[in-house]
Formats: sequence, structure tokens, C-alpha cells
Amino acid sequence: MTTLAPPPSQPVRQAQETGASRADGSPPVDRDYPATRVPRSARRPTLSLVIVIAGFFFYTPTMVTGGGVAASFAFGPYLGLAVTAAAILAVYIGLLAVASSRTGLTTVLLSRLVLGRWGGKWASIILGGTQIGWYAITVGILGNLVSAAFGWSVAWPVVIVGGILMATTAYLGFKGIEVISWISIPLMLLLCGIVLAQSLDHIGGWDGLLAVEGSGEMSAGLAITLMVGTFVSGGTQIGNWSRFDRGTPARVFTLTALAVIVVQFGMLFFGGVGAAAYGEPDFVNLLMSMGLAGAAVLLLVANLWTTNDNAAYAFGVAGAELFERKSKSPFIIAGVAIGIVLALTGVADAMTGFLVLVGVVIPPLGGVLIGTFLTAWRGRDPGLDLEDQPRLKVPGVASYLAGAAVAVLCNLLSWGSPAIVGIIVATACAAALSWTGRTRDLASHA
Repeated sequence: MTTLAPPPSQPVRQAQETGASRADGSPPVDRDYPATRVPRSARRPTLSLVIVIAGFFFYTPTMVTGGGVAASFAFGPYLGLAVTAAAILAVYIGLLAVASSRTGLTTVLLSRLVLGRWGGKWASIILGGTQIGWYAITVGILGNLVSAAFGWSVAWPVVIVGGILMATTAYLGFKGIEVISWISIPLMLLLCGIVLAQSLDHIGGWDGLLAVEGSGEMSAGLAITLMVGTFVSGGTQIGNWSRFDRGTPARVFTLTALAVIVVQFGMLFFGGVGAAAYGEPDFVNLLMSMGLAGAAVLLLVANLWTTNDNAAYAFGVAGAELFERKSKSPFIIAGVAIGIVLALTGVADAMTGFLVLVGVVIPPLGGVLIGTFLTAWRGRDPGLDLEDQPRLKVPGVASYLAGAAVAVLCNLLSWGSPAIVGIIVATACAAALSWTGRTRDLASHA
């Protein structure tokens, strides 16, 4: 008969939950639990999650993408495409939020349970790697914004200093991210309101805005792929925050989806308004031309900060899974250093190509997690041991490869939206393999 160990004493439990040194002298536990399930005692109210998500999604590059897409369409059809992209992200991210809330696991740890240990490493590489890319793009935009506002001939000092400062709240963990989000969101709403008012005044009101005709240079499928791509990487990692949620599944899904669709559509809308009214798709250049340089610096720095600390947090927990460490801190430091170097090379200028890549390889991963959670796990925590997983799990890996292959094909043929097709195919394959019971592992346990 197996003898169960007694529960830890109160001091030990407190040390485990706060990150303090434990009674036995072993290293402290990271209070954000990057390599384990979040215990119920460490869960937070859903409002905290919604604020962090909103701060994350108030993202200036989304407005830049919206401006670039809006230039190709009449404003009415553009709004329809923006709503479609936001709704897709809302459902996708909402379901992933529920999966992590039920299990208490980050997205990369969920991937380990679905794809196996080696498959989980792939998830850590693509999710952590793309977030480092986003960090670099965001820091580059910050450097361009501040240097243009003050008439400086070089931007690299801003890139270096800004890149370091933005990582500080991520280093502090969930609470630090929440605090900066409460500051940033009202400021960004103020800036968006100013942009809308000046744009309508410039173009002659709503009638003038709706009369704008686009260039027609972009297909609807590519437009949706780009707009979904602005946050499909970050959105796939919603589990990094929703795992702290103590709400019911229905509450988690509803509030997460609403936060996503409102904020994502808002960012696309305001970016599109400026492009349509002034003929300037780049949101940063638009602010300069509107004479808002001074206000824009303050407001956008806060906005970019909330996004980049989330990105740093994401590649921190991805690194902890990839190298099987209990702390995210060293990986935040390393990722920030790489991101700053990339930003100094001008990686922000390659954002469109980056979005297409992200929209092809990442959405199928989220589709596999959703399909497995809803069917094989039936919407519950499967209770699987994180350490005792096979190297590869055939159903999950096969479903991901199928979704990614179809997404790549769609991209090469310019057919439909690769991001959406990838999600649908991967989800359907994962569900089908779960229902048929084909769950053999490709390799034995290590």
C-alpha cells in the first residue's frame, strides 16, 4: 500500500507560493510557476486577467498593420475584414484561455502534454522565438518614435535603454505587468480618441471616411492573415496569464473573448481611420504629421511597454520549459539582449514578412491544443504528469503537421487565410484522432 506524504506545513506552503527560500534550504520557487501547475491558492480574479490582456492587446504595431491593410480597401469593407479578424482571434484565444485556466499550465506546458517532450520543445522554440522577434520590432518602433519626436539623428540609445526598461515589469512577474497595464490603458484610449477626432475633422466626417476608396493591391485573405498575425503569436500564449484565473470556464471564455474582440478591433479601427483620412498607413508617421509628437511619445511609450513586458514574460516561460528550469528570469534577460540586438539591425522594417510567417506556423499549434482539450480531455485537466511524458505523441504531432502543411500551401497559392485554415485543419485532426482513439506514442519514455 502506498503511503501518502503529509501536506506541507504552512511556512513551506507560503514559501512555495511566494518564491521565498524554503525551510529545507533548497532554491526558491519562482512565484509565477513557469514549470508547474499554478496552485488554486495562487489564482487571481478574472478582472486581473482581463486588464493584463487588454494592456497586451493595446499594441501600436497592430494599428500600423491596420493602416497598411486599410490602404488597400474602401473603408466599409475594411471594417468588415477587421471585425472578422478580431472575432477569429477572440474565439481562438478564448478557448485557449479556458484550457490553461482549467489546467493551471502555460501554453508551452500544455504543448508538452499534447505533443510530447520533444514536441513541447518545438512549441517553446516557435512561441518564444517569435516573441523575441516581437520584442525587437516593438523596441525598434519605440526608437523610431522617440528619435523622430525629438529630432534626433540616431535611435540606438533609445532602443537599448527602452529595451532594458521594458523588461523590468516582466521580471517582476504577473503583478508587475498588471500594474503597468492599469496605467497604460487609459492613456492609450485618450490617444485613440484624439486621433479619431482629428481624422474625422480632416476628411469631412463619417461620410468622407466611408467615401474613401482603397488601392485594391491586397486580397481579403492576405488582409485577414496579416491582421490575425499581429496577435496570433501572443494570443496563443494566453495561457501564460489565464492559468492564474480562478473563474469558471464560461466566465473565463466570455471575458477573454470580449476583451480580445473589443481591443483588437479598436486597434485595427483607429489605425485604419488614420490611414484613410490622411493617406498615411504608418501610425507613427501619422502622429508626427498630426502634430501629436509630444503627447504621442508619452502615451505610446506606456502602450509599447505593456506589450513588450508581456512578450518578455512569454519568452521567459518558454525558455524555462525549453531548458527545463524552474525560473524564467535568466531567459528574460537573454531574450531581451537578443531582441535589442535584432532591433538595432532594423528588423522592424521586415514586419509584414514576419507576420506572414507567424500566421502560418503558430495557429496550427493552438488548433491542436484546442482540439485535444475539447475532445480527448473533454474540457478538463487530464491530470497528466509533466515529467512523465513520451518524446513524441503521434496524434498531436500529426495534427500540427497537417495544419501547418495546409497553411503553408494556402500561403504559397494565395488561397484563403493560411492562419484560419491552419487552425481549422489542426483542430479537426486532433479531434478526429482523439475520437478514434489512436493515441500510441512514437517513442518510449526516456
